[in-house]
Parts: sequence; C-alpha cells; structure tokens
Amino acid sequence: MKKTDWWKRAVVYQIYPKSFQDSNGDGIGDLKGIINRLDYLKNLGINVIWLCPVYQSPMDDGGYDISDYYHIHPMFGSDADMDELIQKARDMGIKILMDLVVNHTSDEHEWFQKALKDPNSKYADYYIFKDTIDGNPPNNWRSYFGEPAWTKIEGTNRYYLHEFSKKQPDLNWENEALREEIYRMVNYWLDKGLAGFRIDAIGNIKKNLEYKTFQPDGEDGLRYIGDWVLNQPGIEIFLQELNERTFRPHNSMTVAEANVPEELLNLFIGEQGFFSMVFDFHYTDIDVPATGEWFRPRDFTVKELRKAIFSSQRMVQEKGWGALYLENHDQNRSVNKYIPEEEIGYHSKTMLASLFFFLRGTPFIYQGQEIGMENIRMASIDDYDDIATRGQYARAMNAGLDKETAFDIVAKRSRDNSRTPMQWDSGKNAGFSSADRTWIRVNPNYKSINAADQEHPDSVLSFYRELIRLRKDSKYSDIIISGEFLPYESEDPCVIAYQRSTAHERLLVIHNFQNRQSAICLPKGHLKTVTGNFPDNHTQKDTPQRLYRLLPYECIALYMNE
Repeated sequence: MKKTDWWKRAVVYQIYPKSFQDSNGDGIGDLKGIINRLDYLKNLGINVIWLCPVYQSPMDDGGYDISDYYHIHPMFGSDADMDELIQKARDMGIKILMDLVVNHTSDEHEWFQKALKDPNSKYADYYIFKDTIDGNPPNNWRSYFGEPAWTKIEGTNRYYLHEFSKKQPDLNWENEALREEIYRMVNYWLDKGLAGFRIDAIGNIKKNLEYKTFQPDGEDGLRYIGDWVLNQPGIEIFLQELNERTFRPHNSMTVAEANVPEELLNLFIGEQGFFSMVFDFHYTDIDVPATGEWFRPRDFTVKELRKAIFSSQRMVQEKGWGALYLENHDQNRSVNKYIPEEEIGYHSKTMLASLFFFLRGTPFIYQGQEIGMENIRMASIDDYDDIATRGQYARAMNAGLDKETAFDIVAKRSRDNSRTPMQWDSGKNAGFSSADRTWIRVNPNYKSINAADQEHPDSVLSFYRELIRLRKDSKYSDIIISGEFLPYESEDPCVIAYQRSTAHERLLVIHNFQNRQSAICLPKGHLKTVTGNFPDNHTQKDTPQRLYRLLPYECIALYMNE
C-alpha cells in the first residue's frame, strides 16, 4: 500500500458538533466540548474525525448553508478554538476532516448579497440567475427539500436556482473567477493543518439548464431536479481541476458525497481519481424511492440488502476505494432502519456493526452509533428542527396522507433522529449539557443507552472497540484492510456472509440477519474464531459436519490459513 494511501488504514468518527458536547452550558455543542472528549475518541481507537460544518452560517440547514468559509460560527467557539482542536487532535494521532460545501452558499454570503445589490457586478455570475418574460419560474423543477427549485427576487422577474433550500443558492461553477475563490479557500484550510474534507453534494456542481415545463412527477406539478444536476457531462473537468489545485498537492483524504454510476467510478476513485473515496448510497438509501420521497417508503428484504452490499463492494473494488457507513447526519439510526423495533438489542446492534466493519473500504462511525443510539419520537412535527423533515411532511400532506400517517412516516426517517445529543451518561441531559434546555430534545432512552454504562466487556461500545482494534492493530489487519472481498453463499436469504481474502489467508464473516436460528455450511480446514457476539456458541465450528448453527442475530468472524 502506497504511503499516499494513508487513509485506507483510517477509522473515521463523524461528529455533528451541535450535538456532541456542550462546554459552556448554552445547550449547544461546541469545539471546546469536542476537545474535552478527545480522550474518549482516542480510547475508542479512531484516528480521523470528520467534523460537520462549524463555519459562519444562519443555520437554515444545519450549517450546510455557509455565509463565511473562513471563520467559525460563534455558537461553536472561535477561530482559535478550531486551531486548538486541530493541534490537540494531531498530538493524539487524530487527523481532522471538515465538510466542504461548494455546490451552494447561504443567501447571506457576501457574494450573494452583492449579486442581489448589483445584477451587473461580477458576483452576479457567481450564482445562477434567470430572467423570465412572463414572471413565471424558468422551469418546474422541484428541489431536494420539496419546494420549487427557483425563487423569485422580490420586485423583479429574476429568479435564482437552488437545489436545496431557497436560502442555499447554487454556485455557478462555469465561472472561472468563482472557482479560483473556492480553490483559495480550500488551500487556506489545508495549509492550516486539515487532513482533508468530506465534500458535500459535489456531484451536483455541473448543471444541465433547460428552461421549459417538464412532465410533473408529483401532485405539486413539479419535477424532481436530480436528472439535470447529478453527474452531468463536463463535471469531470471541474473535479480534475479542483483535485490538482488543492487536494493532490496536500495528499488529502477526500470523501465525496456523490452517487456515482458504475461507468464513472474510475474517474472518481481510480488510480488518478478525483477523490480518495466516495460514499455509496445503494444500501443506506435502500428504503427510499429514487425520487428521494421519504413519505413514500419502500419495503426491502434482507436478500435485497445483501445484493446491494455485494454489488457495491464489487463495483468499488474493481475501480478503487470506498467509504463504509450505516449512519450519518442525513440518515436515521441504522438499528431502526434495518431491525424491527421489537428485535433491537445488543445482538442486532453488534451484528450490524460487524456487517459493515469487515467490508473493504474505510469505515465511518457516526457519533452515538458505537453505543447503539436509536431514533427519537417527537411529540409533533413542530418539534423537528430539520428543514427536510418539515418539507417531506408537507409533501406527504399534499399527496393526500392523513396527518397521523404522514407524521409516522417522516418521523421514522427524519434526519433529526441522528442529530439528538450524544448520550454520555445517565445524568442531566445525558451528560451533553448543563443547560436547562438543549437546542433539540435529548432522547428519553439515555438512562438505558449511554457511554458511561457501557464501560464493560459485554457492551456495544466494547464490541466497536474490538472491531477497531482488529482493523488497526492485529494479525488480521492486512486482511481486513487489503484483502479482496468475495461473497460467500448461503441458502438462507437472511444470512449475509462474505470473505476477505489474501494470497494465503482468509476471513469468513457471517451474519444472521433475523430473530430466529439458521445454519450455514463452513469451508473445510482449520477455522479460528476472531470475534463474534455469541462467544459461547463458537465451539461448535469445530464439529465434523461443518454445519454452523447460527443463533438469532449472531455474527462471527472466522480465520482460515491456507
């Protein structure tokens, strides 16, 4: 493995700063709070932190609407606090990634404000404006958040494009001056000591602008914008330039949020690819229709999930490197997505951990995932902070769903499920904050699910620590990191098994994705147990018939030396 591929050996921990740790008692997490919890992260074993946006922002979309790329929002602390976090983390052997959001800015960004003030200024070409003769929108695109993708500037027939919130106008990457501004900003942070970036919505920066009325795909008379802004021809020119001017000279770790089709993967993550890796949505968005409508959830089977995971591994393995994850700030909690509510517990949670952690790629753990945090059920739609949740609820109502049904659906998939405060202990506000009121509700289950109570060997937290140790510092590290991914056949459609293989060694990892017993035929040869969530069941692997009987939600990893 090349020295420049240091990120292949990384284990990443994603932090949503607003909800991680409050250090000053205002009910909002901050940078000092993260610094105060670095010992916990070091003890967990991770060596990279991905920090969600802490830049200046009106926070219309959780900080993904940036009004100043160069400075820290006061709610999170100061620019000096960010410098301190980078340095103290580095002293502990932990690198920092920040979010890079360059598909759009906030409408409060200086560039956009100047563009509004003077339509003839250079800043007007930093964004995508369109004048119409009849005063109607340029087309009937629907944004990702469910509202029209064009917003009219008051007192004019001039519109601006926004794929997300109307407070997030899209940048015009066709403008060379705008690109230079972006490269200057990216290099500013890399020169400061960042190890790289998770890059938000980067597959959307090239637009295919068509001005007409499209056939609607919903009751609102609008058409989903994705087909005109995702991975459009010519995007490779922008991405290559971005890489050459910023990331490559710094040997950066870059993780793109880009739903890349197989035929483009080599360009994105190949030997000379634009990025170190990309997130793959095949299995994390398996419950969502292609149009992104949460309120029309689709059922899926374990067999479908297995097929999606195996397909993703095959595609990425042939082209480059992948980012492994089950949760992030845009997802609900994985245990609630993949496991029936009545079957959520230690074994189903640790089975999910094993399922993704032994795959080929760099694993990303989202805060609280390592202790098995779960979805929250708010009292009403008014309790949700997430703009996308409120938008999906409005669309569900517009589609004719009754209030109770609409609420049940969007509450289960809401992004706020993963944004509730980190549950540190059983004290006030789960140890997150001393404030009388936190910015969003603490999940009431913190009394039974918290990090302090899991400081024992038989906990979800200990299981994650063991998985991280096996990957980073064990005799199996090279197989887990560098080994080829190979499916392993199982007659039971609810068993997901696969191998990681090098020239002379193999790991067989088996997962019983159901609340009943099953069985799987083991290969011939001596098998050594590496880890599993039912240790008392492991001795039966040595039985002559080679049939291993799996307990409900059991996972086991077996080592074979050829």
